[in-house]
Amino acid sequence: MIKFNVPPCVGKESEYIAEAIESHKICGDGAFTKRCSAWIEEHTHTAKALLTTSCTHATEMAALLSDIKPGDEVIMPSYTFVSTANAFVLNGAEVVFVDIRPDTMNIDETLIEDAVTPRTKAIVPVHYAGVSCEMDTIMAIAGRYGLKVIEDAAQGVMSEYKGKPLGTIGDFGCFSFHETKNYSMGEGGCLLIRDGKMVEQAEIIREKGTNRSKFFRGEIDKYTWVTAGSSYLPSELNAAYLYAQLEQAKAIYDDRMASWNLYYELLSPLAEKGVIALPAVPDGCKHNAHMFYIKTADLKERTALIKYLKEQEISSVFHYIPLHSAPAGVRYGRFHGKDVYTTKESERLLRLPMYYGLESEDVRFVCEMIAQFYR
Repeated sequence: MIKFNVPPCVGKESEYIAEAIESHKICGDGAFTKRCSAWIEEHTHTAKALLTTSCTHATEMAALLSDIKPGDEVIMPSYTFVSTANAFVLNGAEVVFVDIRPDTMNIDETLIEDAVTPRTKAIVPVHYAGVSCEMDTIMAIAGRYGLKVIEDAAQGVMSEYKGKPLGTIGDFGCFSFHETKNYSMGEGGCLLIRDGKMVEQAEIIREKGTNRSKFFRGEIDKYTWVTAGSSYLPSELNAAYLYAQLEQAKAIYDDRMASWNLYYELLSPLAEKGVIALPAVPDGCKHNAHMFYIKTADLKERTALIKYLKEQEISSVFHYIPLHSAPAGVRYGRFHGKDVYTTKESERLLRLPMYYGLESEDVRFVCEMIAQFYR
């Protein structure tokens, strides 16, 4: 059976977890958390990177730091994971969904400005498959209307837009280190903060509303409850697992990219015949091979292909059901404009097996079976 996903493991994870245990420091913000944060800051050049228990929690922190309140509106694509919307709904905001581009599956930047109202507080671009949204346009709109930009870069670690790491362009960026991502700590995430002036407030929110981080740095002689917050710190055991992979980040990137490029090469003949569509990566975007997907003619064909691949012991999956069509999406949001591509394209998209260590012969077999299906 060719699995859809295998969580990454490079070999030193157990050693580092044992080291954390032996240090008698397994709660948050220990040595491995600091190493992970330092690695991310060095490689993204962001002012501050704070590890969190999930990308969901990183986004919740970004919403709090952006002062999202009841009655505010937040613009985002409907084609995204529920956490993108939940972080703002929890603060009472209304989600305003905008259609996507059919080439990248990202929010259509040309439709955002028309969705802005006096209640709009933020734009949340989601970098689907690690391919950047058109950030120059989005940042320009945000600048004109005084809006916050919170990048959902859950899939975008090691991806770039015009030389800038994803997650560092907007006011805040959110990474995921879930087991399905390129770099994993099981469950985990990271909040990237562009403006150094926001770091202290972020640390307080992350540490249950206390100034405990300053206390541990010796900047104050005792810590106290300062404001509302929560516990967003991941365990040192999770951070230890992640750090082993960050040390090998380039090797993981190269391995995944080799699989991605092989998929693209082998499936191009079908795309050239118009049988399927392949992922698009616009000029100026450097992706990270987070996923490889194809697009079938329609939902019926995709369903048949999934069934056929399963019979060949190949696991393939579709992705998000558009949020605006979900019960909670109807309750907490609205779709601005027409749904030209969101539903249509989501019903065509099929994700193929992709993970660190995927064998080239498995990629070839998957492609052979897809070709055989269409024959």
